[in-house]
Amino acid sequence: MIRSGSEGTVVRELDRFEDELIERYEQHPVLANIALLPDEDFAAILLQRRFLSLAFTPAYDLAIDLLRDETAVRIARVILREEYPDVRGNTPSHREDMTQDMLRLGVSRTDLVHTRPTAATKKAIGDTFDLIADAGTHDDADLRVLTILRFWGEILVSVEYGRLWERMEPLMAREGGYRSRFYLPHHVHDAKTRTLAAGGMLATAHPDRLATRLREFLVSGGEGATDAFKEAEERSLRLKVSFYDQFLPALDRVGI
Repeated sequence: MIRSGSEGTVVRELDRFEDELIERYEQHPVLANIALLPDEDFAAILLQRRFLSLAFTPAYDLAIDLLRDETAVRIARVILREEYPDVRGNTPSHREDMTQDMLRLGVSRTDLVHTRPTAATKKAIGDTFDLIADAGTHDDADLRVLTILRFWGEILVSVEYGRLWERMEPLMAREGGYRSRFYLPHHVHDAKTRTLAAGGMLATAHPDRLATRLREFLVSGGEGATDAFKEAEERSLRLKVSFYDQFLPALDRVGI
């Protein structure tokens, strides 16, 4: 257990570590230069990214199976159920909102129907399930799984959607707001708006809700907990980077 006098220092250190990873992701060449890509390459990114999004809910289901802490399970359940906001089926799911946003952005229905996941996309999805499953085998499974859900499933998603939004915003603008029902809301709602130390159950952003329980595991777990946290976040980042690396040739084609 971390002594009370040092727990704040440890959590602040982890916040700095996390923020550095976030900055690295923001500077990925594809994301940093998203506005310069031809329309067809941007559409290809959205079409492949769609498959990662389709894997989001089963990844959360797997994580819930592996969590042993009931508080953590309840937080994850609430987040998962928000993906399907209407049990009567009258309201589109978040996945349907994504499809509609893509069509508004000019992706054709034909491309949506006929596009298949690339080898790199399939690997990113498979590696995601492997990462979560591996986290569940450790004695500190709750800490590791929560870290992955928060960083892989929420914070890094907000980062990439924020970059993609730089390209989308002019196309989505309308009088009094934006037409986006998926990309912009997820960029906002999945963002890290509080530090690890400041999370609270009244927080509305998903990563801040997860941080509330995660911080308790970090404080009680000692040095091993901080090492596990760092490992889980670094592996999560590598997964995300590997997905976007497949689009690096698009930058070469435009001379970036």
